[in-house]
Amino acid sequence: MLLIFLCLFPMALAQDEYTFDTKYVEIPVNHFTFTDNSTFQLKYLVNDTYFGQNGTIFIYTGNEGEIEMVTQNSGFIFEIASQFNALIVFAEHRYYGKSLPFGNQSYASPEYMGSLSSTQALRDFVYLINELQKLYAKDTDVKKIPAIALGGSYGGMLAAWLKIKYPDSVIGALASSAPIWMFKDQNPCDSLYTIISDDFETLGSTKCRDTIAKSWEIIRTFTQDEAGKKKLADSWKLCSTFETDTITSWLSVIYTVLAQTNYPYPADYVVPLPANPVQEFCKILDTLNSDDANDLVTTFGDALQVYTNYTGSTECNNFQAKESQRVADYVWGFQACTEMIMPICSTDADMFENSEFDFEAYSNDCFETYGVRPRSEEVPITEYGDKDLSTANNIIFSNGLQDPWSGFGVTDVLSGNVAVVSMADGAHISDLRAGNDQDPDSVKQARLIEIYHFQQWLDEYYQSGK
Repeated sequence: MLLIFLCLFPMALAQDEYTFDTKYVEIPVNHFTFTDNSTFQLKYLVNDTYFGQNGTIFIYTGNEGEIEMVTQNSGFIFEIASQFNALIVFAEHRYYGKSLPFGNQSYASPEYMGSLSSTQALRDFVYLINELQKLYAKDTDVKKIPAIALGGSYGGMLAAWLKIKYPDSVIGALASSAPIWMFKDQNPCDSLYTIISDDFETLGSTKCRDTIAKSWEIIRTFTQDEAGKKKLADSWKLCSTFETDTITSWLSVIYTVLAQTNYPYPADYVVPLPANPVQEFCKILDTLNSDDANDLVTTFGDALQVYTNYTGSTECNNFQAKESQRVADYVWGFQACTEMIMPICSTDADMFENSEFDFEAYSNDCFETYGVRPRSEEVPITEYGDKDLSTANNIIFSNGLQDPWSGFGVTDVLSGNVAVVSMADGAHISDLRAGNDQDPDSVKQARLIEIYHFQQWLDEYYQSGK
């Protein structure tokens, strides 16, 4: 089962630029029963440097991984914190990182993992917000400090759903690169791979896209015998042997990462990458002027260095995830099997191998891996509503249109109380990242629009006398 993380989680960076105090709050394991009183420690990071009178709480709704992993890629929150006298909080999602409801037993069986869901996580965030509002209100003139939820990718989905599901908990939400319409029949399942393919053509070249499209069959011929596998392993500097589907899945992930993190400056979001990595990849691939299969494999090996060895420090390419990432993959896989069923497919119209989404096969994979089956393809639709946002308010949906996940995001204004910000030259969570001189105008403008809405929400709150 190929499970691509929504944010393909960022690497942990040195915590020198943005500093936090690490704290824990005691949270009910199950928010929806009155018979189970067990609790656990939910981790959150807090910075109160900028907090003051008439301030707010900026709470980042945590993604599918350790909470530290997003802080260094959310510089926008820090850059505007002083303007809003903001308390900065990054809340960890239950079952990820250190926030384990059953300690070392949390992943032991479906019985222990049964409390893993977005609905439980949202309640965690509501609980934490309430505690923070009481704690920090002691030093202010207000009874309740207003909170604004922010998040990117899956975290952005949670920020939007928090405002929709619990409108009194936060006065507004910024959902950056949030594919909240990625569920059954909400959008074409080939949207992801279509946008990636378009990126490689428009940002790179038609030749680049066509070369990738024809490469799959050639690559698979090299995986049929040991000599071919050795050729691939040597040309691509692989650390270990591989299975055919493993290597093709790895390539699909690489193309996804290059497209979604195609920032106009060097970045270390998923892996260290140069500025405009799609263009850099295609520049190398476009040097191929031969139909020889060996030349194709060799040139691909050179192009892959953009992703695998930009820093020049990689001795060999280990496509097996590190232990911490394998744990996060496993946990997200459980969520993907129980509630986050996001159909992804590819067709002749894109540059990927054809693949259809087969719910029955998906269910069988889930049962084989986790001992559970999806109870429905429409869990989030039932839980949070379909594409009708008419009752939602004070939510900003922002998307970089070069980001593959934007194909499942809110990119059209459907309600007067919901703002849609589209960054024509933006990538994944471009607006949440720290400002950079190389940012395109569409990203700079998006941040100004978001700041404007934050100020409007806060002015309305404080002027109302709350």
